[in-house]
Amino acid sequence: MSFKVLIANRGEIALRAIRACKELGISTVSVYSEGDKDLKHLRFSDETVCIGPTSPLESYLNIPSILSAAELTQVDAIYPGYGFLAEDPDFAEMCQKSGFKFIGPDAKTIRKMGDKITAKTLAEKAGIQTVPGYKDEIPEDPEKFKAVARDVGYPIMIKATAGGGGRGMRVVEKEEDLITLAQITMQEAKNAFGNETIYLEKFIANPRHVEVQVVGDGKGKAIHLGTRDCSMQRRHQKIIEEAPALNLNEVALEKIFSACIKLCESINYEGAGTLEFLYENDNFYFIEMNTRIQVEHPVTEMITGFDIVKAQMRIALGMKFEIDQSRINFKGHALECRINAEDPETFQPSPGTITKMHTPGGFGVRYDSHIYGGYIVPPYYDSLLAKIITQANSRESAIKRMLSALDEFFIEGIKTNHSLHQKLLRDEVFINNKHTINYLENEFLKKHES
Repeated sequence: MSFKVLIANRGEIALRAIRACKELGISTVSVYSEGDKDLKHLRFSDETVCIGPTSPLESYLNIPSILSAAELTQVDAIYPGYGFLAEDPDFAEMCQKSGFKFIGPDAKTIRKMGDKITAKTLAEKAGIQTVPGYKDEIPEDPEKFKAVARDVGYPIMIKATAGGGGRGMRVVEKEEDLITLAQITMQEAKNAFGNETIYLEKFIANPRHVEVQVVGDGKGKAIHLGTRDCSMQRRHQKIIEEAPALNLNEVALEKIFSACIKLCESINYEGAGTLEFLYENDNFYFIEMNTRIQVEHPVTEMITGFDIVKAQMRIALGMKFEIDQSRINFKGHALECRINAEDPETFQPSPGTITKMHTPGGFGVRYDSHIYGGYIVPPYYDSLLAKIITQANSRESAIKRMLSALDEFFIEGIKTNHSLHQKLLRDEVFINNKHTINYLENEFLKKHES
């Protein structure tokens, strides 16, 4: 049976989806904004449809326009990728009501796991430890609110229940800042997610960020694809990711794997998902679940040989697919460097025309990107340009291979964070795997300012 899928995204993840579809014999329809008419993946898609002006609100976030394109081209399913509408339960629901299969979990599951408080409750039922905090409705009375915060204990983290991508969270060190920072967080959450509800967590001071990749068949069976370490971050945005996460408590890890699978099976989870944890002093603290493909999925694919995007397609479309934990074999270590269009020191975005570039290659090197010489990087979307991934038998070898790949890689015409990656990969703390989520901002950048 032949299928046709509409890819409701742009950039490297759209190209990644087209490649998976081609291997599966699936026809593709790519939507694009007026400002994206020269994107690379449009050349490789079977059909293309312009869905609106350059602004994301009028194109990639415009649900009626996307559904109209789906109806016009008579697709079977819609692939959301990451970002934009990927975790919007209303979009998933409207896809289904319009007769299109949403490639991912159903709207009910997205709502459950997208709400941080509900997700934590379900995680606890599956036997997963969560960060201590206050999950009930925040009191409107300022003095009662302060009392709740004191019970949690400073420093605390204010979080939006619908937050994500580093937005909708603030650390409060002292009580006099509580009300102001809560109001700022609520306003940010309302603007970004349309939901101003917040909750409080104990601030875990210096953890690592460890996540578990899962895949469910939507029929009560799930598997895990191991861990990733995403501790190299700036303002809650990941810079370097790797798989597997090393130096973890093995007993605790096996319990986490079992609990993650139990959680997914209990909600009949369908497709790819990621459970994210803070890891400190041999303890895993669940923070959230992302009900979509992750930017960093290639490192997991490199150490398992498991194509996560093809699995998403197969499961959603009812194609032949066997989900079996015993078939998952782990090999070696993989790293991913996110190359962004930004100044490597100030981190200011750097849109413009790429005048010249060269991509890396060689044994154990993977390059996922939509850019090319002459491509104009727009200022309207995420600054991610490319992902360079290396895999080797050991972490040490994967780092050396990445340094070699970075030496081959260059982009001219705009600024990128290429040089930052080169410095990070030569940093002794990173080489010795001693970094936490605070290292880049609190130590590394300050060290390189002097």
